[in-house]
Amino acid sequence: MSDQTIQPKLIIHGGAGGSLKGKGGVEVVRRSLYKVLEEVYPLLLSGASAKEAVVRGCHMLEDDPRFNAGTGSVLQSDGQIRMSASLMDGRTQRFSGVINVSRVQNPIHLADTLQTSADRVLSDVGSAELLRELQIPIYNPLTDIRLQEWMQERQANFTKEMAGVVAEKELIADGSARRGTIGVVALDCMGNLAAGTSTGGKGFERIGRVSDSAMPAGNYASRYAAVSCTGIGEDIIDECLAAKIVVRVTDGMSIGAAFERSIGEARANGRDLGAIGIDSTGAIAYGKTSEVLFAAYHDGEKMGDTLE
Repeated sequence: MSDQTIQPKLIIHGGAGGSLKGKGGVEVVRRSLYKVLEEVYPLLLSGASAKEAVVRGCHMLEDDPRFNAGTGSVLQSDGQIRMSASLMDGRTQRFSGVINVSRVQNPIHLADTLQTSADRVLSDVGSAELLRELQIPIYNPLTDIRLQEWMQERQANFTKEMAGVVAEKELIADGSARRGTIGVVALDCMGNLAAGTSTGGKGFERIGRVSDSAMPAGNYASRYAAVSCTGIGEDIIDECLAAKIVVRVTDGMSIGAAFERSIGEARANGRDLGAIGIDSTGAIAYGKTSEVLFAAYHDGEKMGDTLE
């Protein structure tokens, strides 16, 4: 494809789950998501690659303490934060990621570094060694709200299966569980696609539990489509959702039809999840079985979202 022949597209998410309390909660999350679109979309217009845009978008969402990734990540049952992230460049169809990494500000940075490595997915020990090699400063992603959330659940002997997505007490709806992940999918002006996903996990989970975010089940891209997922990781893994959607598009199905069929299958199987995606034509798609998908997008003309 010749330069500047493709209109860039961008879609991001900050998790999925129960509805936000009131209009105020919706507006706060909308502002957080639109801030990312307002910075990252111009990068795509100026010629940044899809991978570069995805890394920047994930970086910003990881730095926003409202979301369960990077700063603001939830605590596991032992009171420790362990984060996972992955990046997939559709141009090279190369996947990289880190699993259960601690003491780092931006796990997506490690995933990006591993794109050029012979060993592209590292667990906790390997990720810690990579941090040392890169001389990245030690960072504590813990926030007061997440610590209070964990302490309350500890007193209740961890009766909840997972923590909240949005780390603002007044924004979290009572009742249903909330699932936290952040993700970015981009199409650049050269027609290349990329997807990135990052998470702090479910919260309160068994030590060593691995999420879908550092697997092709939760984050996948090719020359034809790119998808990032959110929701209950085990449900996403069981559906192999991101890879399934991308393969269906690769085999000739439109991305809209691929989402409709895949989300329909997940709903029939009782799954709780959501996903966002873009195909090589620039079509944007998203779907969910959960009540709300916290997503926003730039379609080349305007910004929009899925919050209401």
